Amino acid sequence: MITPVIMAGGSGSRLWPLSRQLRPKQFLPLTGEDTMLQATLKRLSPLDHAAPLVICNETHRFLVAEQLRQQGVEKAQILLEPEGRNTAPAIALAALQAAEHDSESLLLVLAADHLIPDVAAFHESLAQAQQLAERGHLVTFGVVPTHAETGYGYIQRGERQGDAGYRVARFVEKPDRATAQDYLGGDDYYWNSGMFLFRARRYLEELERFQPAMVSACRAALAGARHDLDFIRLDEDAFNACPADSIDFAVMERTADASVVPLDAGWSDIGSWSALWEVSEQDEQGNVMHGDVMVHDSHDLLVHAEHRLVATVGVDKLVVVETKDAVLVASKDRVQEVKCIVERLQAEGRDEHQNHREVYRPWGMYDSIDRGGRYQVKRITVNPGAKLSVQMHHHRAEHWVVVSGTAKVTNGEKSYLVSENESTYIPVGQVHALENPGVIPLELIEVQSGAYLGEDDIVRLEDQYGRN
Repeated sequence: MITPVIMAGGSGSRLWPLSRQLRPKQFLPLTGEDTMLQATLKRLSPLDHAAPLVICNETHRFLVAEQLRQQGVEKAQILLEPEGRNTAPAIALAALQAAEHDSESLLLVLAADHLIPDVAAFHESLAQAQQLAERGHLVTFGVVPTHAETGYGYIQRGERQGDAGYRVARFVEKPDRATAQDYLGGDDYYWNSGMFLFRARRYLEELERFQPAMVSACRAALAGARHDLDFIRLDEDAFNACPADSIDFAVMERTADASVVPLDAGWSDIGSWSALWEVSEQDEQGNVMHGDVMVHDSHDLLVHAEHRLVATVGVDKLVVVETKDAVLVASKDRVQEVKCIVERLQAEGRDEHQNHREVYRPWGMYDSIDRGGRYQVKRITVNPGAKLSVQMHHHRAEHWVVVSGTAKVTNGEKSYLVSENESTYIPVGQVHALENPGVIPLELIEVQSGAYLGEDDIVRLEDQYGRN
């Protein structure tokens, strides 16, 4: 039985301002109606497979759970990493978890943010990989290159292994342009996809040989884990003591049983805006447009408008991305440098690299409409049946005005309903709660006033999502 292991970490900083730390690219619908994570799950549907195991960090746990729910995925296990330790420990955790139920389980390791348009070709390569994995090989998928790419590592294939793939001759780090061009001229080099198929037991055996301390730390982290709602929380101290390393360096470059199966399915890791332009439908002028966009005498653009009209005149080879709180204009040839802007935002203590103006929570979302020195205005949406934590604030008071739906408000010792066009007031220091008892979303405007308005002035006393 195949157990899908979906790696859902990462920040996707090169796709800023759309991708941000609290809602990175794997949770965004970049190439269709489904998010990248949901498209990864859909890709598995023809397989006879066990419930997926998703590995993510704690910050994204509710995003993962909600997107799994939307896809109708039940009984998935969600492992929460206290801290990112790269891919080798994450996969070790998945292997240990899977081996508890079936020591012969095949792990199909996938990234949550990859695009594979030709699903049939993907399953053909997977069938070949399964033949090798069942014989004890550790299989990776080598993407047949379409151009001289310097942003990917490469895999050189060795001798043929029957009818199913090749032995890995060597792994190659990201090459320069001339070397990548040489690789493209032959037929024995593939892009390193970062996807794998192997028995859980075989991966642990090889990792034990090369990185025994890593296996020990992962065993301890799982032994001390606890279940919290839909999540498995690892023992933080044990996991943080684990050595950090990638699966390539820790195992695949050192094992004698590494194999590669070619994959020709339109694969992309959508690692930059130019990569998204390449895989998107273009008009006759080579433009990719999303949202309210007008172009005049412009060519080879990617224009993404989220909330307002974006117009271009007489420009070529640009990326223009508009969100509620940021606009990016970049040369399409230099989009890898977007991460420099993200680093600068972080260094200057700004939050545009971390949050959108719209922030999602397990109970719904809020949009920071306006703010000044001593006030902030938010539009809050509470999902039907959802409830915010029982909380209080030391530095701010709040006024709530219900726009649609009905709110159930706890305000000190009182509990009451607030309907459309009605309002209520929460004084500084008052214990309070907000919930939506109805069947339609609750929309309200919240006006905060006080000396300090930061999110860390929330003292949670009770919380059904385990955040207190």
